[in-house]
Amino acid sequence: MLLKTPPMGFNTWNSFGENISADLLKETADAMVDQGLAAAGYEYIVIDDCWAERERDPKTGKIIPDHNKFPKGMKDLSDYIHAKGLKFGMYSCCGVRTCANYPGSFNHEFLDAQTFAEYGCDYLKYDDCFRPGTVDTVVLYRRMGMALKACGRDIVYSICHADRDKDGEWSRAIGGSLWRSTNDIHDSYESFMNIAVSQLNNYCYNYPGCFNDMDMLTVGMYGGGDNVHVRTTTGCNDEEYKSQFALWCLFGSPLMLGCDVRKLRPAARDLLTNKDLIAIDQDPEARGIIDVSCFKEDKYRLSVMRHLSNNKIAIGLFNKNGEPERDVQLLLSNCGLPMSGGYGLKMREIFSGEETGIIKDYFVTKIPHHGCKVYIAEVVKC
Repeated sequence: MLLKTPPMGFNTWNSFGENISADLLKETADAMVDQGLAAAGYEYIVIDDCWAERERDPKTGKIIPDHNKFPKGMKDLSDYIHAKGLKFGMYSCCGVRTCANYPGSFNHEFLDAQTFAEYGCDYLKYDDCFRPGTVDTVVLYRRMGMALKACGRDIVYSICHADRDKDGEWSRAIGGSLWRSTNDIHDSYESFMNIAVSQLNNYCYNYPGCFNDMDMLTVGMYGGGDNVHVRTTTGCNDEEYKSQFALWCLFGSPLMLGCDVRKLRPAARDLLTNKDLIAIDQDPEARGIIDVSCFKEDKYRLSVMRHLSNNKIAIGLFNKNGEPERDVQLLLSNCGLPMSGGYGLKMREIFSGEETGIIKDYFVTKIPHHGCKVYIAEVVKC
């Protein structure tokens, strides 16, 4: 399925791990609508690993939903989610077993794709664990791409391979809609900032049809959740979550929520439904990020820009490590605007609404520890 903009939705893994059920997913669908998330563009509800029985049906060979977690089956859940105006997503793996040791799709790709289509699946996250070492990874992802083409239903193909084989070079070609470019996220500032910095040179592979996936968001978790692989002792504060969401939007990553949206705090809800940030993420030109930091590999600051449609530019300035605040600079020459050109930037900060006037060559602003400022800018004559 060809996506024109990065997908937005929810995934069960970060907060719930194996502790999932039909009731949980139905309550999540209700909350997505009631909290205004669906209206903001979050439309996919994706079940991650741990949804199946431990073994396939011995007669049909099909993967069987866990009878205790999903007593009415997946079609009943899918129908409920669709009735809410949302879309339904599933998880599988190219190996013999999934990462949590449930049946994988190895040598069952066409059967599983057809099964997912029968459930009413709109999105498939396809992982890479327990893959036979003698089999080429790209071939297996290509195989599921063909199986999805043959299943008779449009299904978003989310390739989750952590960029082990230069995934950006082949994911779109084999039918992928998005590709995971990072290792797993944790609910900490260091985790999401390291992920963002690792992708600064990877955005030539982000374009309409196939998007660079920086993993599910931890915004709103605050150190909670059942999944010990993701949660941390304290999680992040609101200022840090603001930086995470701004980075994901500036980088044009898919926006898959990982918090328990049923218990979403007002500050997190307001951030996740910020229209300006979502518009940056969903910009139809889907252009990559540019690192315009004054000093490359700066341990303390990060400055990025992104060309948007309608002759706009997004600018993000981040204080990676400063107590209690730090000056973060923007050199317009790094953005492609030398003083000799006769043009500068006029900027509006999206959180405060502050307008800068015309910046000719240099801009500096104070940003709190682990915080950020994000600007919508336009090129103007000085």
